Amino acid sequence: MAKHHIIGKVGEDLAAAHLEKLGYRILERNWRYRRSEIDIVAMCGDVLVLVEVKTRSTDLFGAPELSISRRKEELLVSALGAYMQHIGHDWAYRIDVISVVLHGDEVQSLTHFENVVA
Repeated sequence: MAKHHIIGKVGEDLAAAHLEKLGYRILERNWRYRRSEIDIVAMCGDVLVLVEVKTRSTDLFGAPELSISRRKEELLVSALGAYMQHIGHDWAYRIDVISVVLHGDEVQSLTHFENVVA
């Protein structure tokens, strides 16, 4: 597995553990719809939460969350609609971003941004 895939997997594992610690219930990981992938689908109470995880081994070139393009946001919104239809969910939802910066095997930062994509 390529190094960037390993780093991404580590970030997603850390993000899932963070969410579970906060009481979220993980429903899916790496759910695919057409050209998009939802890293984590979770429930927070009765709110469906789609989570995009951005992980970097350094923040020298900017914070990981800044790499989410307008196109990526559009793909996430499209995937959200498809997932809601898939499970018959028609109530509260949001899209969050979790930004992870690693330094070797250590977590330098993990930041959870709620309701960031409209």
